[in-house]
Amino acid sequence: MKFFVPSLLILFFAGLVLNGTAQTKKDRKQQAKHLSAFEQETLTDDHLPVLMPYNRWIDPAGEQLYFGDSNLENHALDCAASPDGKWVAVEGRYSVVIISTGKNKIVERITLKDLIGESVMNTFSGISWHNDELFVSASGRGKSYLIKAHWNGHKLKLVDKYSFDAVAPASSALPNELAVEKEKGSTVFYVALNGNNQLVKQNAETGAVLWTAATGVAPYGVVKAAGKIYVTNWGGAIPDENDKNVAGVPWGSAKVDPQTGATREGTVSVFNPETGTLISEIIVGLHPNDIITSPDERFVYVANANSDAVSVIDTKTDKVVETIPVKLGEEKNPYFGDSPNGLGITSDGKTLYVANGMDNALAVIELGKNASSASKPAESKIAGFIPTGAYPGGVCVLNDSYLYVPNIEAEGARISSVSEESGLKSYNSHRMMASVSVIPVPEKSQLAQYTEKVKTNNQFFRVALSKKLPRKNIAPVPVPARIGEPSVFKHVVYIIKENRTYDQILGDMQEGDGEPSLCNFGEEVTPNTHKICRDFLLLDNFHAAGKCSAEGHQWTDMAIVTDYVEKNVRAWFRSYPHVQTDALVYAPTGFIWDNARNHGKSVRIYGEACVPQFDKDASWTSIYNGFKNGEKFEFTNHTTIAPVEGILSENYPGYDSHKIPDVLRAKVFIDELNEYEKMEGDQWPELMVVALPNDHTGGTRPGLPTPRAMVADNDLALGQIIEAISNSRFWENTVVFVTEDDSQSGWDHVSAYRTVGLVVSPYTRLGATNHTNYNQVSMVRTIEQILGIPPMNIQDATAMPMFDCFATTPDNRSFASVPNKIQLDEMNPDLSKLSGTALHFAKKSMHPQFDRVDAGNDALFNRIIWSATMGDKPYPAKYSGKDDDDDD
Repeated sequence: MKFFVPSLLILFFAGLVLNGTAQTKKDRKQQAKHLSAFEQETLTDDHLPVLMPYNRWIDPAGEQLYFGDSNLENHALDCAASPDGKWVAVEGRYSVVIISTGKNKIVERITLKDLIGESVMNTFSGISWHNDELFVSASGRGKSYLIKAHWNGHKLKLVDKYSFDAVAPASSALPNELAVEKEKGSTVFYVALNGNNQLVKQNAETGAVLWTAATGVAPYGVVKAAGKIYVTNWGGAIPDENDKNVAGVPWGSAKVDPQTGATREGTVSVFNPETGTLISEIIVGLHPNDIITSPDERFVYVANANSDAVSVIDTKTDKVVETIPVKLGEEKNPYFGDSPNGLGITSDGKTLYVANGMDNALAVIELGKNASSASKPAESKIAGFIPTGAYPGGVCVLNDSYLYVPNIEAEGARISSVSEESGLKSYNSHRMMASVSVIPVPEKSQLAQYTEKVKTNNQFFRVALSKKLPRKNIAPVPVPARIGEPSVFKHVVYIIKENRTYDQILGDMQEGDGEPSLCNFGEEVTPNTHKICRDFLLLDNFHAAGKCSAEGHQWTDMAIVTDYVEKNVRAWFRSYPHVQTDALVYAPTGFIWDNARNHGKSVRIYGEACVPQFDKDASWTSIYNGFKNGEKFEFTNHTTIAPVEGILSENYPGYDSHKIPDVLRAKVFIDELNEYEKMEGDQWPELMVVALPNDHTGGTRPGLPTPRAMVADNDLALGQIIEAISNSRFWENTVVFVTEDDSQSGWDHVSAYRTVGLVVSPYTRLGATNHTNYNQVSMVRTIEQILGIPPMNIQDATAMPMFDCFATTPDNRSFASVPNKIQLDEMNPDLSKLSGTALHFAKKSMHPQFDRVDAGNDALFNRIIWSATMGDKPYPAKYSGKDDDDDD
């Protein structure tokens, strides 16, 4: 474990003093207590322990087994132990892995494509043994299968595959968890069809469907116990017609909380295995996913990811008899965010292991008599925690002596491409290996040590900083030492852009740790971003927390992702939630705008969490020409989150289309700013969330501007917004934070997660480079600290505010934007004018998959951008995959 070095602390606070940011000796001392070595590190290191880009260390117990194709983004999702205990099968995103428990070695890895001859991926969960046969759920491009394969001790060979048709409005049936049973001399299976909202019973020998039953919303887990079938429903029961608080999930709708838009119910459906008749519907916690039974089948345990608890159901009464919290440091932790999503139990039924995804740990539960027939204590309790890899997704308990834990995020995206010419390393967020932690069951003393390590890895000590009560008669400062103390800022503008790495934009800045050879959109294309960094502050150790926009917009807007997002990573079966349109995605604690409004702050959203609807025949050129001619762009923003409707600018178009110039968006924002300036007093919103997406680009598709023109458009719009704010009467008490939503569309020589982060205000005219390790969660926490609102969840509660980005003395000079050097209407050539590689990539850019933001193959899109901006310069191709790779 890497520990904080006192000299680093001295250096850190020396920087604070030089910048004039330290308020008092008492404040400096308080802040020092909540610093760690994290702030002094980068994310380059690939030797354990390693850092994740959301203020977490990964330092797992036991031995780590790695697998995957280094060309891909690999994830380990679930596991199952063979009946004889000799093998553990692991469900990877693209493959099935067999581990020998005698050797604790991987002895077989076979891709699903090689196994069944089709390009499919494993679903959220769903792997089970029956004798020497392995059943695995898979889906891809509308096809859904349950695969049956035979394991002979050396090779896994296909025996059969059972296909499932999607039932409208679903696009895919999505088989997930299953129970395989021997009944009346035949092998049968019960499988949850997550997309169809169905449970199917089928004869595994003949393939005959015995019955199909309707479930709740997005059924996930299946277990047979006490002669009944129990099925968890991720989104709860199907809403009835009179329910007013309903919102969309892919292929249907769910009951939602009117305050946040997140699902408000989780249920377990109980079925008669003979007839498929629904016996009862049991309300449990939120986002119920994995479900297992006690060895004697007296109890059923349900992991509730959005409630941070396990529900215990008595199978005699089908009632919840105990709810077991699984929070890390439960007595000191008031925050949401442990995300239990996998379960395992010992053979005596006394100990339950819970995979807490966000804690990067297993919670060890000593079951009480209300949850175990073999236990004597009245109530269940947490015995401790065991550190794992990043986001454990399941747990297999073998002979009560070993734990096998598939880690969905493993150690993050750390595979580097190495240039043969220069030796330069470069990283991309879609290159990572999967891992399985093999952990001997710890003794009591070892468990106590592990528990402390888990707290350290999660920087749990920082929770105390968020709980400090504000002091009286404290002078305003940029970032208050305690939540609720006054800030010099009244207004926060939070701008979210799309998909760039640090090196892509700022790699040419000698003032920071940049790599010019990876700089696609340097100062010629982004003069305003460069000027902002020089005039104010250059952050060269700032990171996106997720690997793509579907994760990224949750981290930027909620400071966390839910189990639903993690189970979907890279596959995105049900939705790709880069725009918030899926209620299953959201945390129960809501978004940053909910947090602000709930604490009395005025909020306005510009383009985030909405999709613009406009004339389909409109082109980029027609919209841009209309804009230049002063014509109004006719559109309607559509959002599926009820609380967003009242705070959404109806004049500022959202995104998910490449056709709307960002300078049009900037003008709308500036026009509204000017209107607020005319109002009496200060009525400008205290929090403004602004989507500025065009640096995503549309590739080299004819009819759209070139990639560098779209990035130039984005850069000019940013400069215009900053200039307008700095010339307004609100400038002296306004701070602007800017982040990319993720860093997926390019390469960086320091970290796959490193991206552009900006802090702009009269108090950040430092003209300096800041090397502190910050990320999107740090930025959200800083916004909360300034607005005087508490953290939303355990992630922002343990993030360090960006104290050292501000001076105590303001410099109120305005910012002057820089004219674009690239013509905004520099258009991609027509196909008739192209040949060779340019023609190839232009045709690829025209694929329907690239019609919308982030809808297509990222590896291919990265190649297109590289080719368009770097010419014949060699692509970082060692781990880049093929441009037509179906699996990517």
